[in-house]
Amino acid sequence: MLDEIKELPARYPQPRSAVMPALDLAQEELGHLTPEAMSEVAAALELDPGYVEGVATFYSLFHLEPTGKHRFYVCTNLSCALRGANEIVDHLKAAIGVMGPVQVSSDGLFSYEEVECLGACEFAPMMRLDHRYHHDLTEAKIDQVIAERKGRKEEIHLPARRRGASPPRSPGRSVAKPPGGETHVAIEPPLPGPPRKAGRGKRKDA
Repeated sequence: MLDEIKELPARYPQPRSAVMPALDLAQEELGHLTPEAMSEVAAALELDPGYVEGVATFYSLFHLEPTGKHRFYVCTNLSCALRGANEIVDHLKAAIGVMGPVQVSSDGLFSYEEVECLGACEFAPMMRLDHRYHHDLTEAKIDQVIAERKGRKEEIHLPARRRGASPPRSPGRSVAKPPGGETHVAIEPPLPGPPRKAGRGKRKDA
């Protein structure tokens, strides 16, 4: 991993720009950023350790404490909150058995965090999990992704479809470009679907 980190500065106009992808590599390897790991990143990039630690503590996607193997990043900004994000968080906490974002589930698999806008407001409520976006969240969808990551796919009972009704949309993913414009995460575009209605139509005159 250190050899890969040492190669990063050559890809950027300024060597300092390599600090975020370097920290991302270290976190992916260890699960969270320890003081020793940040010092090794600083040495590998020939940067001041204080600068590297400052970057790690500024961005919420870097963790200085242990997290679950699968970390839920649930958007609770305005658009998602209006469409039930807070209720989704409450259900998620109960489903994985934690009281808050500092806790990890007893099996070590799950933790969560409430985050600001992830850039997919039209698909609210939504979250990021394992480098992919999940949108139009419901309690059933939360239960499904938890079951899948526990290694057992539980049967999902859906209501019978009415004759002539359109089939349910397959879960898609939306693209949000992070600050700085650099990303190492491959995110698939959303699948096409019918647009949401903005409001009621005009009332017919009597």
